[in-house]
Amino acid sequence: MALWKDQYGREQGSADTAAKDTDKTAASVSTLDSARSTQTPARTDAKESVIAAGLTIEGKIEGSGHVRIAGNFKGDIHVQGNLTIEAGARVTGGVRANTVVVGGELEGNIDAASRVELLQTGVLNGDLKAGSLIVAAGSRMRGRAEFGWDEKSDKAAKTSTGTA
Repeated sequence: MALWKDQYGREQGSADTAAKDTDKTAASVSTLDSARSTQTPARTDAKESVIAAGLTIEGKIEGSGHVRIAGNFKGDIHVQGNLTIEAGARVTGGVRANTVVVGGELEGNIDAASRVELLQTGVLNGDLKAGSLIVAAGSRMRGRAEFGWDEKSDKAAKTSTGTA
C-alpha cells in the first residue's frame, strides 16, 4: 500500500517497494551509462575548430586547441595544438603549430613545428622548419626544408664551437 507517488508516478511508502525501485533505477542507470559509453567515445584531447569545405575566410587564427581546415583560409595561423589541412583545402599564410598535416595546399612557411606530415595529396609552396618530417609518395613541395634540428641541440652545438 502506497502512501504517496514520486515525481515519476511510482508508489512510495514501504521499504520493500523502495528497495525494488532502487534496484530498477540502478539497473536502468547502468544500462544508460553503458549505452552512452558505446555510442560516444571519450575524448581526452583538446577541442578542434573546423573551417568547413565551401567556406573562404580571411584573417588570423591564434590560440590553443586544434584547427582543421577543409575550405579556404588566407592569413597566418599560430596555434598551440595541431593544424590539419584537408585534401582539397587551400591555406595562404604562415603557419606555426605543434603538428602540421598537409593534405591540401599550403602556400606559406611552416615554422617551429615539432612534426610535419605531407600526405599523398599535399602541396607545400614555402619553407619548412620542423623537428621531424614525414613525406608520402605523391606529395609535392617547393621551398627549403630544415628538420631534425631541435633548438636545444642547435644552441648546444653553437656554444661548444664558441659561436654563440
